Amino acid sequence: MSETFPEGRGRSQKAPTAFRTISEVADDLRIPQHVLRFWETKFPQLKPLKRGGGRRYYRPEDIALLRRISDLLYTQGYTIKGVQRLLREGGLEEAELHPPETPETAAGTLREVLEELEDIAGELHALAGR
Repeated sequence: MSETFPEGRGRSQKAPTAFRTISEVADDLRIPQHVLRFWETKFPQLKPLKRGGGRRYYRPEDIALLRRISDLLYTQGYTIKGVQRLLREGGLEEAELHPPETPETAAGTLREVLEELEDIAGELHALAGR
């Protein structure tokens, strides 16, 4: 027998400080569970508790970090490497205050990436010529 919920209510009404399962977090953030597991491999700052059978339990601070990562990736247009750099350099809060909002800013970021790639290509050519 399936249980129905009034409109606007989720599966459960947990306290804000309660731990949540991967399915609860995935439903709340509208992100597939496999993406959350993938992000754990890319962002070492994400460390949900793991219980028997590999069940994950996300703390409120894990969920807050997932929300920021999701916003940076899906709304503000950062790449995974860009978010990793922000986390590593402690600039996550700064990125939230000043997101790349304009096409000019995005073009500047693309130029930086292209310059990095050109530098790498030059190094590879130099190594291949040895």
